[in-house]
Formats: sequence, C-alpha cells, structure tokens
Amino acid sequence: MKSPEFPITDDHIHFDPVNGRGVDAAKDFFRAGGTHVFLVSKPSWSLSVHPVSGPDYTRVFDETLRVAELVSGTGIVVFPVLGVHPAEITRLMERMTLEEAVETMKGGIDCAAGYVREGRAVALKSGRPHYEVSQELLAASNDVLMHALTVAADLGCALQVHAETGPCTDIATMARNAGIPVERVVKHYGSPDTPLHPSLIAKHEGIPALVQSGRPFTLESDYMDENSRPGAVIGPKSVPRYTKQLVASGALTRDDCFRIHGETIEKVYGVTVALI
Repeated sequence: MKSPEFPITDDHIHFDPVNGRGVDAAKDFFRAGGTHVFLVSKPSWSLSVHPVSGPDYTRVFDETLRVAELVSGTGIVVFPVLGVHPAEITRLMERMTLEEAVETMKGGIDCAAGYVREGRAVALKSGRPHYEVSQELLAASNDVLMHALTVAADLGCALQVHAETGPCTDIATMARNAGIPVERVVKHYGSPDTPLHPSLIAKHEGIPALVQSGRPFTLESDYMDENSRPGAVIGPKSVPRYTKQLVASGALTRDDCFRIHGETIEKVYGVTVALI
C-alpha cells in the first residue's frame, strides 16, 4: 500500500470488538486512506458497565485503551478521548438520585482526567443530553459539563462536547468562565453556526463553504461500531472517502487537507499529526 499524500483524521469514532466489527472496521478506515483517529470512549452501558461511583468508569476507560492498542496495530495513529456520555445521567437516575448521578458523573470525569494527566489519553468528553429533558435535569447536566470544562482547563487539554443540535452559544460562555479556550471545546456532530470548534460529519453539505471561509474545522464519522446498528452514524471509511471526493471535485486542495486533518487537529488537541 502506497504512503498517503496527506493525513486524514476522524475526529470522533468508536471501534468495538465486542459489540461490533472492531479491528476489521479500523482496517476499512486505514485501507480507505485514513491515518489518524480520535477513539472516543463509549457509554458505560454499551460495555455492560453500570457505575455507582466515579472510579467505576475505570473499566470503560481501560477497555477504550485496550481497543486503542489493537487499532494501533493496523497502522492507524490513535488518540484516545475519555469521558462520561451525557445520556448517562438518565441511566444513572434509574438507580440513584439526581444529586448522586451528578456526583458519579463528575467522579467519572475526574477519573478520565487521571488518564490525560498520565499521557494515556489526549482529551476529555462530556456534554448534556441531546434529547428533551426537564429543566432540573438540564441544570444538573450543565453542572456536570461545567465541571468537565473546568477540569479540561486545569489539564490544558481539549474537551469534546456531545449536546443538542445547534450553535450551543451558552457553552462558549461557560468555557470562557471555566478558563478554557473556546477553540479547544469541540462540538461533536457540530454545525458551522457554533462558536465552539465544529467537528462536522464528513458528508455535511456546508464543508465547501467553510473551506472557502478559512474557518478551522475538523471531520468525523461518529461511527458507533455496533452490530445492532451497522454503519451508524456513517461508516468507518466515510472521512477518507468524502475527503477524497472533495479533493477530486476541486472543493479541497492538498493544502486544505493538511490544514483540516493535520494543522487544525494539532492546534485543538495539542498532538502531533505526522505521516508515517
């Protein structure tokens, strides 16, 4: 296989050898021209982990790092992102109070922070429910998110945010109050109208215009790697495939690819993107 002309990075992807295709899906990404991935920890319940305290998330994070090592064997450079999925709050409330759920999620973020501090992960993940919830639950979720923003600021790392569709302007204000640069708060499944850093699904129709504007953004598949939902959200080959299609159409240049998949990634996450 010939060396890639430019890096191609998936900013938010999952590989799951237990519930999905695992390394085979990673090989698809690599064979399609992908070079780097941000491997994001899955929700606890999808790994049959049912936390009752923050340290219980260790099992989720250790599994993520185990998968990262397997995927690295394919030739892909893997950057682990660890944290607590915002929908956890609903699941946790099935067996504890709202206050206990908040403390458990904050404890999970603190646990993830330890991995970042040790250099075993590069960023944190948090957010708030992307579905309709009560004002009380929304306020509690924002409390958890503010904790994650503060921890990320203290660590000097990026934070991926999973939240509702839309600009999420208030999260930019929260980030400033927490002391983390807004450009290091990544809106997973983002849109060009967000003041946060937009990570766009690779087939987003706004990509050519965003390229022309010069605004930094990254691309993701949010591939879930679950046999029950094959190909959701889009498949593991999607970021390389759509990138190459944009290059072929003239919407992206080789320099654009280096900027989107390399330079911007480095600025947001503080990692090095190099072609091997």
